[in-house]
Amino acid sequence: MDKRPKVGVGVIVRKDGKFLLMQRKGSHGSGNWCFPGGHLEFNESFEECVIRETMEETGMKIKNVKYFGITNDMFKDEDKHYVTIFIISDYESSEPKIMEPDKCNSIAWFTQEVLPSPLFIPIKNLIRNKNIY
Repeated sequence: MDKRPKVGVGVIVRKDGKFLLMQRKGSHGSGNWCFPGGHLEFNESFEECVIRETMEETGMKIKNVKYFGITNDMFKDEDKHYVTIFIISDYESSEPKIMEPDKCNSIAWFTQEVLPSPLFIPIKNLIRNKNIY
């Protein structure tokens, strides 16, 4: 079997000096905090992906979507490998809510100085390379 990395996308949504994190449930990284996001679909632009994923997961609209960074993430215990593309954006409208309760336990705004624990591997890798905000 020819294994290849999957492409994940993380959306850094900024609002009032904070950014949104969600606590994962039911998939790899369960219990870890992550940005909204998901998988890049075939023939989908990064912008289309992050706008879609943010709406699907939080019910929010975002704006000022820009490339932020990339990480190479190995989940050795789960035998998974992802390349994660991080996109930064600004909050536009609608208060965030859990739209997929089977995939998310909690949702909240955080500052870079006060982060929840544990963080999802791609976020840990991103923090090692640059500041989030």
